Amino acid sequence: MQDDNQYELLIMQYNQLKNGAMDIAELIENEDYDTAITMIKSREKVLLNCKCMRRYLELNPTQQKEVDSLVDEIRELELKNIKKLEKNMDAVQSELTFSQKSQKIQNAYEKNESAQGSIVNVEE
Repeated sequence: MQDDNQYELLIMQYNQLKNGAMDIAELIENEDYDTAITMIKSREKVLLNCKCMRRYLELNPTQQKEVDSLVDEIRELELKNIKKLEKNMDAVQSELTFSQKSQKIQNAYEKNESAQGSIVNVEE
């Protein structure tokens, strides 16, 4: 009986992780990175708890299949989130590189007449 309760708790926590991964995906899409990071950090305890429960809980083949299915779904969602973040990081990096090059060119060719001398023809 206790194993059944533990199994239900495990499923509930994995579903919580799955829903959290979907929420994080939405936050990333909306570029709300601070909230996404906060959610990721808060999920660590739940994930560790699931690992411990899974290690010591004896599951029948049907239960094991359901748990494995949920873990695979979570893993897939997390990989999608990572790919989105990497794509966004690449875009930001290319924009930053462009801005730095543009600033460097602007600084190199900027003419500040007050800093430069003037040439006077003294023969005339």
